[in-house]
Amino acid sequence: MKKYQVTLPHQSTPPQPPVGRDHEKLNDMNWNQLISNKRFGQEERHALRHDDRSEFKRDGDRLIYSAPFRRLQNKTQVFPLPGSVFVHNRLTHSLEVSSLGKSLGDDVARRLTELHPELRGTLFEEIGTIVQTAGLAHDMGNPPFGHSGEKAIQTYFTEGPGSQLRSRVSDAFWADITHFEGNANAFRLLVHQFVGRRAGGYVMTYATLASIVKYPFSSQLAGAHGKFGFFTSEASSFEKIADELGLIRLSAPGAPLRYARHPLVYLMEAADDICYEIMDIEDSHKLKILSYEETRELLLGFLDTETQAHILRRLEDEGVTDRNEQVVYMRACVVGALERACVNTFVENEAAILDGTFSGSLISHIEPELRDAYQRCVALSRQKIYRRKPVLDVELSGYKIMETLMETLISAAIHPEKFHSQQLICRFSSQYAIESPDLETRIMAVLDYISGMTDIYALDIYQKIEGIALPIV
Repeated sequence: MKKYQVTLPHQSTPPQPPVGRDHEKLNDMNWNQLISNKRFGQEERHALRHDDRSEFKRDGDRLIYSAPFRRLQNKTQVFPLPGSVFVHNRLTHSLEVSSLGKSLGDDVARRLTELHPELRGTLFEEIGTIVQTAGLAHDMGNPPFGHSGEKAIQTYFTEGPGSQLRSRVSDAFWADITHFEGNANAFRLLVHQFVGRRAGGYVMTYATLASIVKYPFSSQLAGAHGKFGFFTSEASSFEKIADELGLIRLSAPGAPLRYARHPLVYLMEAADDICYEIMDIEDSHKLKILSYEETRELLLGFLDTETQAHILRRLEDEGVTDRNEQVVYMRACVVGALERACVNTFVENEAAILDGTFSGSLISHIEPELRDAYQRCVALSRQKIYRRKPVLDVELSGYKIMETLMETLISAAIHPEKFHSQQLICRFSSQYAIESPDLETRIMAVLDYISGMTDIYALDIYQKIEGIALPIV
């Protein structure tokens, strides 16, 4: 299949930094090794488990019942929260990514077991459940206020008072905090042993953990794109998982870690890309940012003339006159078309994916008609959605809130002996190592605390710090 390379703002695959693959002979990844249900932090108990096919389902259940997952309901996706019209937040987005990921994984499993009958009856048939769980987890590390929250954390260290810390921390840690990344933070959230918690974090299966790491390299390789997969504190954890699963190691000995992606990452990323872009279009119509005519043109543009006519005829035959409902139906058809295209692309490029040579995302390789229609949505979103005043206002306000929290709480971590610092430190949950003698550990404790906040809680703490809001007894 001809490969098409495009640059899309919501495509998560960063430009690939140069890596040396000729320092050693590299073997292809294989499915039997890649799909492991061994649990991180409880490896010694693996031999005692016999209900193998339910382990991946347990991963998803564990996340759904977790506090960080629940907090996603009060984290901004794109549009301000709350509003008179219910649009997507991080929680609803994650649920939709999870649902679509299940479809992608199930369809790929069905197609590939037809090509490789030896995979029938193995854990490979569970990849739909693995991608489903990865969809639930992929945004759990995002700080409040979306990308403006990430930017506020980064710029505190690059442009703000935090720049004075450069000489007091290691090069690797400095790269971590100046590129602070929600994806890397999600991996930390799942595997890090917080104070008083069990080893292994959420004790997820190896396959699930690897499937959420979209950028399997250290922050020292983040480059201008700014994306990476794990903090220095979790580098050894990812290395352990990657080596166990047989992920191709692309870095030379002694160099910053870099691996080829786990194949299931491509499916999780595709679900994210589709849901992010297409659902923003639907939300924009509900909010009257886009007219019905604009929305209809964008969505039907994904489909051939015959399919368009069939959709319009069916809407008429079924008496669907509500324009919101019409948009919902057209959106569903588009999501279905993109899902099928991504499945086809994955299956057709299986060999390249397994040998680590596949470049870009699945969306960037689908047939040009669908890809071009997706690109039109991206361009319009940039022009009419992401630069709208209410969206920018949330970003500006969120940035200011996060900036203040960073300045105040990092200062407390640097000078814990001060009276005001001690008052602030008392606000931290016991799970955060804010009283560690190690400065880097205390800084990470602050980032753990802030990134775990909801938008509403961050605003509440900001108002209290600034003396804007006082408790009324």
